[in-house]
Amino acid sequence: MALAPVSFTSSADVGHYIAGQVVAGASGRSQAVYNPATGAVARQVALASVDEVNAAVAAAQAAFPAWAETPPLRRARILTAFLNLLNQHKDTLAAMITAEHGKVFTDAQGEVTRGIEIVEFACGAPQLLKTDFTDQIGTGIDNWTLRQPLGVVAGITPFNFPCMVPMWMFPVALATGNTFILKPSERDPSPSLFIADLLKQAGLPDGVFNVVQGDKLAVDTLLAHPDVKAVSFVGSTPIAQYIYETGAHHGKRVQALGGAKNHMVVMPDANVEQVVDALIGAAYGSAGERCMAISVAVLVGDIADTVVAKVAERARTLKIKNGLELDAEMGPIVTAQARDRIEGYVTLGVEEGATLVVDGRGHTVAGHEGGFFTGGTLFDHVTPQMRIYKEEIFGPVLACVRVKDFAEALALINAHEFGNGVACFTSDGNVAREFSRRVQVGMVGINVPIPVPMAWHGFGGWKKSLFGDMHAYGEEGVRFYTKQKSIMQRWPASIGKGAEFVMPTAK
Repeated sequence: MALAPVSFTSSADVGHYIAGQVVAGASGRSQAVYNPATGAVARQVALASVDEVNAAVAAAQAAFPAWAETPPLRRARILTAFLNLLNQHKDTLAAMITAEHGKVFTDAQGEVTRGIEIVEFACGAPQLLKTDFTDQIGTGIDNWTLRQPLGVVAGITPFNFPCMVPMWMFPVALATGNTFILKPSERDPSPSLFIADLLKQAGLPDGVFNVVQGDKLAVDTLLAHPDVKAVSFVGSTPIAQYIYETGAHHGKRVQALGGAKNHMVVMPDANVEQVVDALIGAAYGSAGERCMAISVAVLVGDIADTVVAKVAERARTLKIKNGLELDAEMGPIVTAQARDRIEGYVTLGVEEGATLVVDGRGHTVAGHEGGFFTGGTLFDHVTPQMRIYKEEIFGPVLACVRVKDFAEALALINAHEFGNGVACFTSDGNVAREFSRRVQVGMVGINVPIPVPMAWHGFGGWKKSLFGDMHAYGEEGVRFYTKQKSIMQRWPASIGKGAEFVMPTAK
């Protein structure tokens, strides 16, 4: 049995990181952090008080003027040093993710790599902050724009990507001159402090990056604090809408990425083996705890029977193990409560009349009987009226919906309230083109099951999968974390015409 090269076994409690120092929780409130593979409590995480959140904001606010005045090239050099440290310690971060989230180690390595790619993008800050200049926009007048940082910004991130999703946010925010407060998930908080330590080693000044562990109290304090100028969020749709509305009420810029119900259309001319590989990886990888997981297979025409049979065969033989075992294909669910909720949806699907082809409920792993495991579940003959079709399950449950043609498949997807990611598998270029142009979803894959954009393109959905105007990272991230200023200038030598009572023009 080959194991991951490193593991994370620390039992030390997880505190906050404020003004360059690890701070033990003073609120008296804490929460257990579990090892999902064993079900045992591994450590405790502090839950911040209002005073502790305010202290982090004060530290960030104090650090902002000097950091904003730091030349972008110097900021980029610190991020480059951080990038080098990330590459040196990426397996340690991956082990932390596996220990607290449960995803298999190789998948955790992939998560860290995708986060690293955002840092690589952010190291180009000098280029990213270039703006426009127009000479002689009026007689003797020049006009140009600046992109300046907002100030203190915050990121509220989910449990399923404790490394990658924070890195969607803070590298771009720091590169553009903001100071940052990270409120990570309390379910897997350890990577946040490790990242903070690497940033300090890289030379980041104290107070520029801060971490507050916590629950809704910490979130609400950040949303209401007048010195927090912007909030980025990734999580469920109800919370995303709450974050967006509350932040906007307090005058903040907000990007809030919400839930998903990602469909994969399988056309009759698709390569069946490629389809089955894609569905197995995209539906059951990371135990389905991905906002880009495929949770609905839309099977067009007579290919349905073949696909369902082959997916069922593979789902029954998934290697479900402790994620530290390198041959594991799927690990445990993050918490017992999340597992029970997922298995409750399976029960609901049966009650709603869907055909349960593979039942993952009650799965156990030898030697890890206390772990939060469930198996891969497959439903067939799911209809759009069923809750297992409409609602985000966020687990290894794949629902198959049968449709007669491409038009019905497209209409089905466009009618859904979520619009995060989607895929279409086909050998027909015209179908691919029409699908990509007409589907009402933010990220589209053609023969690619999980179309997560690369660092310079940006990530975001449509409809109830995104609240706000700008996507995460890429040039959209640069725009989100900066405000534009237009400067129009004329020098005294060109003045002398007396009072002017009209707008400057090019005449």
